[in-house]
Amino acid sequence: MEFLGYFGEVFTPFSFGLLLIGTIGGLILGATPGLSPTMAVALLIPFTFRLEAAQGLILLGAAYTSTVAGGAVSAILLKIPGAPANIATTLDGHTMAKKGQGARALQLSFLASAVGGVFGVLLLIFLTPVLATWALAFGPSHLFWLAILGVTIIGTLDSSSVVKGLLAGCIGLWLATIGFDDIMGAQRFIFHPSLSGGINVIPALIGLFAIPQVITMFSNGRTQASAEVIKVEPSPIGDAIREIFRRSRSLTIGTLTGSVIGLIPGVGGQIAGLVAYDQSKKFSPERDKFGTGHSEGIIAAESANNAMVGPSLVPLLTLSIPGSPTAAVLLGGLLIHGIFPGSDLFDNHPEVAWTFINSMLIGQILMCIFGLYIAGLAARVAQVPQSVMAATVLGLAVFGSYSVQNSMGDVYVMMTLGTGMYFLERFGFSAAPLVLGLILGPIAEANFIQGSMIANATSGIGQYFFTGPLNVTLLMIVLASVAYSVWMEMRNKRYVTKDDAVSKEEAL
Repeated sequence: MEFLGYFGEVFTPFSFGLLLIGTIGGLILGATPGLSPTMAVALLIPFTFRLEAAQGLILLGAAYTSTVAGGAVSAILLKIPGAPANIATTLDGHTMAKKGQGARALQLSFLASAVGGVFGVLLLIFLTPVLATWALAFGPSHLFWLAILGVTIIGTLDSSSVVKGLLAGCIGLWLATIGFDDIMGAQRFIFHPSLSGGINVIPALIGLFAIPQVITMFSNGRTQASAEVIKVEPSPIGDAIREIFRRSRSLTIGTLTGSVIGLIPGVGGQIAGLVAYDQSKKFSPERDKFGTGHSEGIIAAESANNAMVGPSLVPLLTLSIPGSPTAAVLLGGLLIHGIFPGSDLFDNHPEVAWTFINSMLIGQILMCIFGLYIAGLAARVAQVPQSVMAATVLGLAVFGSYSVQNSMGDVYVMMTLGTGMYFLERFGFSAAPLVLGLILGPIAEANFIQGSMIANATSGIGQYFFTGPLNVTLLMIVLASVAYSVWMEMRNKRYVTKDDAVSKEEAL
C-alpha cells in the first residue's frame, strides 16, 4: 500500500494542472488522424525539460492514456481510426454514428476505456513484480504464435465471407514485406522510391479507411449529399452507464484481453482491440449484430486498448524493457531526468514511480469525465453536409499522413492504398483484415527468423517452436480459432441455404 502515500503529490496545484493539460491535450491529439499516442508523447517530451521528473511523467502519462481513448472520436465520427488501437472501434462505432447514435457510441467508448484503463493501472500497482517475471517468459517463438493467432481472426473480422477476409489479410501480409528486410537487409518489392522505407502503418491506416469514404462522398454528388441529413439523437449518460453494466461480458473480455496483450513486450495495443472484438463476437449470442452498430463491439474494443496501457509499462519500470513504442518514448523521458528504470526504481525513486502511476489512475477518471462532456457536442459532426465533410476528411488525411515522417511519399502511399481499397470494397472486401495483416506481418516475420536462428544453434526448429507449455497452449488456441472460423462459415452457409429453400417453398 506504499502508493497511497504519494497520492497527495498528484493533487498539488501545479501537478494537477499538468494532469488536466495532458488529459485535454491528449483527447484533442488522439482525435486527430495520424497523431498516434507515440507521436503525442514524443511531441510533449521537450516541454518536460524544465520540469521535475515526477511532473514531467505526469504530463506524458496523461497524454498517453487520453490519446488512446481520444482516437475513438475520429474512429466513430469519421471512420478514421485515431491510432491503430482504434481500428476495431470503427466497425460498429461509425455505423452507430450514421444512425444518429454518435453521442451514445462516444459515451460507451469513454466509459469502457475508463473501466479498462483503471483495471490496467491497478494491475500495474499490485502485480508488477509477478507480471514482470511472466512477461520475460515470452520469447520469439511465443511472439510468433501470438502473431499467428492474430492472423487466424482475419477471416471472421468484418468481412462478408471468411475467404474474402483471408484474401484481404494476405494482401496486408504482402504489403508488410515491402521495403528492406530488417534481419537480412534484402530489398523487396521496392518499385518506387517512396517505398524504400516500407509502408508505415499510420498512412496506410488513414488511406484504407478514409479515402474510400471520401471518394464515395464525392461520387454521391451535391444533391444527394444535401438530402442525407442525419438527425443526432440525444443520449442521457445514465442510459450509457446502464448499457455498460448490461454488456459486462464484453467489458470483461475486452479488459482481460487488453491487460494480457499489453503485458507482452513488442505486441502493442494495435491488436488488443481487434483480438478483444473477435473474442467478444465469438462468445456473444448476438454475434450476427456485430458490424451493424452493436454496442458490444465498441465496449470490447475500447476497454481492451486502454486496459493495455498500464501493463505495457510493467516491463519498462521493472526491467528497463519498453513493452510498446509509446513506452519506449516514456523511457526517454525518464533517462532525460537521470532516472534509470529497473528493479531498484521503486526503492531509489519511489516518489517518481508512485506519483507517475497514481497520476495515470486519476487521469483515467478525468479522461472519462471530459470525454462524456464532449460526446454530445462532438456527435454533431454527423450533421455536417457530406460535401464539406469530404473536403475536411481529405485535408485531415493528407495532414495526418504527411506529419508522420514529413514525407510526401507517405501521402502518395496513403492515396494509392485508399483508391485501391475503394475498388476492393465494391467486391465485398474490408479494410480491417487488410490492416491487421499489415500490422502482424512484421511481428510474425521478425520473430520467426529470430526463433529460427536460435533453434538452428540449439535444439532445432521443431522442438523450439512446438514444445514447451506456453508454445503448446498458444498453438492449441490457434487451432481452436481456425476451427471456429471454419465452423462459423459452414453454419452461415447452412442458414443461407435453409432461408433460400423456405423462400422458394413460400413462392410456390
